[in-house]
Amino acid sequence: MLTFLRLAIILAILAGIGLFVTRPQHVDAALTQGLSPDRANGALVFHAGGCASCHVDPAAEPQDPPILAGGYRIQSPFGTFVAPNITPSEAGIGGWTAQDLANALIKGTSPDGRHYYPAFPYTTYTHMTAQDVVDLKAYLDTLPSSDSVAPDHELGFPFTLRRGLALWKLVNLKSDWVMAEAPTGQLDRGRYLVEALGHCGECHTPRDLTGGMNRAAWLTGAPNPSGDGRIPGIAPAELDWSAEDIAYYLESGFTPDYDSAGGEMASVVNNMSQLPAEDRAAIAAYLKALP
Repeated sequence: MLTFLRLAIILAILAGIGLFVTRPQHVDAALTQGLSPDRANGALVFHAGGCASCHVDPAAEPQDPPILAGGYRIQSPFGTFVAPNITPSEAGIGGWTAQDLANALIKGTSPDGRHYYPAFPYTTYTHMTAQDVVDLKAYLDTLPSSDSVAPDHELGFPFTLRRGLALWKLVNLKSDWVMAEAPTGQLDRGRYLVEALGHCGECHTPRDLTGGMNRAAWLTGAPNPSGDGRIPGIAPAELDWSAEDIAYYLESGFTPDYDSAGGEMASVVNNMSQLPAEDRAAIAAYLKALP
């Protein structure tokens, strides 16, 4: 009886430690307090972050402004993820505060305290400033509403157990920058656009066994998660375009060889073309400055 009691106590302690270690994390409670929203900047954050690329239903008719009702399917070796509704409705994020959005973008934590799957690229959004989060929320609140509910993710065991994502985050949710030093204002802006808002590494960087980005091979290209082809590298060793070529491609979609962007990249170009010219130049400068 005494041995059984000791075993029960040990198991209870281990369970308590497990629950503590795998609990969802939240940003500081005061992070977004006192910040006045700037919707114009929120629109730029929206385009730089590529929100419409994932959250507009691919089956819906194009509309301006877009309806972010979700439904976009993201294929991966772990299953199929479906982007949710993020319109200002009850089915979306209408009831969220700016702090709720900060927890989602920076910590990958939902308002009801669940871990988000990293198909939502919070591993890069984690670098976002509090002001940009507040501005983005203000802009999202101006977009059309939809009561549509996106389908559930299509995942098998054990990936249905979200609690284990805490361990994944311990390994892959990093606060440091890939480009450790950005000595000029332009490089600092470029780093922010590429490593944070633009989440370029999510597609252009290969993955390790956990599904996290292999930052030692930053932007060197990666297999397409859908299994169809390869996503090209955009680091200097893989892309010999000039900074001017890169900036023009992000504006127009035309390559130096007079080809044009297609597939997912066409959507990226559509987003980047909405940014100021100096932002596209900053992205180009960042890419050329990589080792």
